[in-house]
Amino acid sequence: MGFALEIVQADAVARYKKLTGYDVFFNFGTDEHGLKIYRKAQEEGKDPQKYCDEYAAKFNALKQALNLSYNSFIRTTDPHHIKAAQEFWQRCKANGDIYQKIYRTKYCVGCELEKTDSELENGKCLLHPENKLEIIEEENYFFRFSKYQEPLLEFYEKNPKFVVPESKFNEIKIFVQGGLQDFSISRLKNKMPWGIDVPNDPKQVMSVWFDALVNYVSATGWPDDLVKFKKWWPVVQFAGKDNLRQQTAIWQAMLMSAGLPNSKQIFIHGFITSGGQKMSKSLGNVIDPFEYVDKYGTDALRYYLLAKISPTEDGDFTREKFEETYNADLANGLGNLIKRVEALVIQKGLDLTKLKQARRNRILDEIAPLVNQYRFDEALKFIWGSIRGLDVYINRERPWELDPENANKRLGEIIVGSESLTSLLEIAEALKPFLPETAEKIEKQFSGPKIKSAAPLFPRL
Repeated sequence: MGFALEIVQADAVARYKKLTGYDVFFNFGTDEHGLKIYRKAQEEGKDPQKYCDEYAAKFNALKQALNLSYNSFIRTTDPHHIKAAQEFWQRCKANGDIYQKIYRTKYCVGCELEKTDSELENGKCLLHPENKLEIIEEENYFFRFSKYQEPLLEFYEKNPKFVVPESKFNEIKIFVQGGLQDFSISRLKNKMPWGIDVPNDPKQVMSVWFDALVNYVSATGWPDDLVKFKKWWPVVQFAGKDNLRQQTAIWQAMLMSAGLPNSKQIFIHGFITSGGQKMSKSLGNVIDPFEYVDKYGTDALRYYLLAKISPTEDGDFTREKFEETYNADLANGLGNLIKRVEALVIQKGLDLTKLKQARRNRILDEIAPLVNQYRFDEALKFIWGSIRGLDVYINRERPWELDPENANKRLGEIIVGSESLTSLLEIAEALKPFLPETAEKIEKQFSGPKIKSAAPLFPRL
């Protein structure tokens, strides 16, 4: 469900940009290498590649389940990505930023990262307390992260909106200001063979983080298709707060080392809890997005994730809260409005082709700064204010009591709008980034010339 939150947030931005005239490249995919994946495959008695194939198919299935608009799906086992990761490695090495040394460290398999004592609580990783830390002692390649403390701080200073929200930007600044330690970027192949081969060293494979982060440039064509790469790069990236350091510091230093422009912006979202607790299989509180889509519909889940989960802080998801929101906002709110207008149009025999076309969509203009700041909850709050406004207008004007001519005039204002009233079709268009299937149904029903009664958009529970 946490990943569903992230991908739906990105989808809302991508759809909004397309709706307002932008050409959009929207990529997501799977990071498939590393010790965690290798061990899971071993546990299930499967070849790592077959194991990854199965999971990649599950993630790609989210496209239909969540009605996603992405036009690129990358896997880090793709030949093109492997080639890009190796070229990236060679550029960093040529810049003097990759070297070998023997080291000993505490390692969290869940994070796929080394851990210092200051990052632990009672000797355990804060993000994966159920995992026992492992001790790694071997000769690996290291990335000269320490070299990029000042360049990173200078970059942050010149780009004050680089990380959203500001609290996470302050957090990474403090981390970098505290000094950076070089980190391992390879593993011995005879201990952990599931990874991309280090160029010119058959005994080592790249660590998953070095390999996986390169997907952002490999997905946009680098290094083979530089025309495509220059068209799209730099990009906006979406990530959870547990990826803050990797996305906003490690990856940015790697880009500097390889001589490539830094990312445009990084949006960091929080975690989803269930009943105030972290989701875990052992607690039995894991929420499956596919189950909710099957029972309540795609747009109902999209609405809750975008409207009721904070874009930047941790948010809580329970069936009780979800169903309460479903009935209040979707069934009794938007759904009820559509059925009211539908009944009035049928009762008065309104010919929709005679309606004057609506002017520029004022809702899209109003929510533009909110979407650009990733305030999905506030954007939907504004749209729902327009929904309530139409209900108030209908209650005040009482078109069912008017003669046909005046009733049709009022209904026309409700459907396509007037100077003082936001219309139903404006609301439908504004919903396209957030509830695309619902928006399409509304537009189709009120496209005319006559309408028929349709099934409720959101049947009451």
